[in-house]
Amino acid sequence: MAPKIIRNIESLRRETAKWRSENLRCAIVPTMGALHEGHLKLVREGFRHADRVITTIFVNPKQFGVNEDLSRYPRDEDGDVAKLAEEGVNLVFVPGPEAIYQPNFATTVHVDGPAKTGLEDKFRPQFFDGVATIVAKLFIMANADFAMFGEKDYQQLMVVKRLARDLNIATEVVGVATERESDGMAMSSRNRYLSKQERQQATAIFKNLTQAAERIRNGGKQQTATRAASRSLTTLGFKVDYVTARNAETLAVPTEAGEPLRLLAAAWLGKTRLIDNIPV
Repeated sequence: MAPKIIRNIESLRRETAKWRSENLRCAIVPTMGALHEGHLKLVREGFRHADRVITTIFVNPKQFGVNEDLSRYPRDEDGDVAKLAEEGVNLVFVPGPEAIYQPNFATTVHVDGPAKTGLEDKFRPQFFDGVATIVAKLFIMANADFAMFGEKDYQQLMVVKRLARDLNIATEVVGVATERESDGMAMSSRNRYLSKQERQQATAIFKNLTQAAERIRNGGKQQTATRAASRSLTTLGFKVDYVTARNAETLAVPTEAGEPLRLLAAAWLGKTRLIDNIPV
């Protein structure tokens, strides 16, 4: 059965209010479209938590910098809706920019904490304020019980969790493990930018993170392991933004033995920027 497609906020609110009146719990899966198996995994996880699932498709201009890929970001609404129909999604919210950012829009959610740790924020300084603004708006519009976010964008997940906690938003943010291809490559809408040769090369990020994590688990120094991974990627033709070990809960630089650790990496391959992370 095809999901209901809604393009305005009032209709979204009416639908979710009706569900609440029937004591049905709902989950929201925010996306920018160009859906792949990783997004569909979030949908399935949403149904494990709730009776109804909303998927949003909105390419958010406020999280793109001046020289980033807003204009060429992949869009395929018909294909996305077909995939969501197969998963039984109840509602797809596909607003235009004018519905989300009305004329003279003047309010932005500014985030700190995990959003200011020298990772993605160092290279994309506008990104997390843009993410926080659209996520806060979607949470308020939908008033969902759960929101599903993938661990592939780990810093984003930590930022959204902190946002919900700090603003006392009742929606529970649920992190879902990264969906990977058979060769370990983290699924991402931007993977389609890669040439065939680049796609084969791209598996090196996950491989080097895995090797670094193993070295750390075997007693190696974190900085030595991450530097080796960075050098290896550079040798393979990547332009590395960072390969680093961070506290898995705060994203702060680790200072004590026994802290929960997450390895995170970001690197350019040709014209495509790839990110990935794994637990230690």
